[in-house]
Amino acid sequence: MNEYALRALTLLEETFGKGGDARTFFSPGRANLIGEHIDYNGGRVLPCSLSLGTYAAARRRDDGRILLVSADMPGETVSALYAELLSLPQEPGSYSRFGWGAYPLGVCAKLARAGFSSGGFEMAVTGSLPRGSGLSSSASLEILTCAVISELYGADLDGTAAARLSLEAERDCAGVNCGIMDQFVCAVGRRGEAVLLDTHTLDYEYIPFDTGDCELLIMNTRKPRRLADSKYNERRAECAEALRLINENRLSPYPSLCAIAPEEFPAAGRALPPALLRRARHAVTENARTKLAADAMRRRDMAELGRLFNASHDSLRDDYEVTGRELDSIVNAARAQEGVLGARMTGAGFGGCAIALALRGKAGDAARNIARIYHAETGYECEILEASTADAPFGGARG
Repeated sequence: MNEYALRALTLLEETFGKGGDARTFFSPGRANLIGEHIDYNGGRVLPCSLSLGTYAAARRRDDGRILLVSADMPGETVSALYAELLSLPQEPGSYSRFGWGAYPLGVCAKLARAGFSSGGFEMAVTGSLPRGSGLSSSASLEILTCAVISELYGADLDGTAAARLSLEAERDCAGVNCGIMDQFVCAVGRRGEAVLLDTHTLDYEYIPFDTGDCELLIMNTRKPRRLADSKYNERRAECAEALRLINENRLSPYPSLCAIAPEEFPAAGRALPPALLRRARHAVTENARTKLAADAMRRRDMAELGRLFNASHDSLRDDYEVTGRELDSIVNAARAQEGVLGARMTGAGFGGCAIALALRGKAGDAARNIARIYHAETGYECEILEASTADAPFGGARG
């Protein structure tokens, strides 16, 4: 048992008492290698699950009550009756009184309404993911809850069902109108591989993530953001409006922005005002970059992958406008370092994390220089995280 699992178990026993059949669980965070802001536009994304993640200790209760405690919220216990969740309206206003507990309780409600067996339990949560950093701490917690209920109550969940229901919980109960990428990779990711996911069909395949002589640096700007309070929902609405305008006079409407081929976009985009044109152009070009990145990873062409990292960030900065001063600063600092092949923001943006692909012999010096430059430019002390890929709860057996 590692230190985080032990911490969760200790917290459970200190809060709710010893005894009972307590079990420990892990759900990874994720870093999206490329394919940003297109999981809600029907595109392909290429994330990997991380060894950084969320841990829980949990055990069943017989009285139908759900009790939750988090190491990040000392002294605060979230409490709800399982039966209450079955009748609670599925909208953020009904769950706001639960605070952070809206995420796991929303999952419980969605599982119950979908017919998966559940009931009361106690759960203590801790983890190694920086909160609000763009590494999917909320999706990790949601999938963790699915794993707990699946184990404690024998719910016959697979990764796709866990991801779908967790997505519904985040949208309906937490108020974040996100796409399915985060929940999906937190559910089905595998060690040593990335997940190439078609978010329109939910078809996916595992791509070997062998960086060879390179390593992936995860750079936390420590500029926090909360998706429900950011422009994330605004960007999604802009994309929906762009698709509506493009399809307005088409006999064969596009099902999504990412269904538009790059060579078709100049004609399709004529109907759009400038801001919506930029949003849609990012979706179309990012989808194409994701396919190229998967091909580069299959060939172990890290130089090409780095080039695509750079192009992705530039599009997110100029066309999608979701980077901001801190992310641009840390990405520019990384790109200026010897041995760095490319860098880009990862996650929703507006703060959080960026990633860089660096040669192993140069990565240490690059990290130190990035931290120095970033602090001088922004006043923030960044954090360069060490992480590898990791197995997710519903990752399945290898062939």
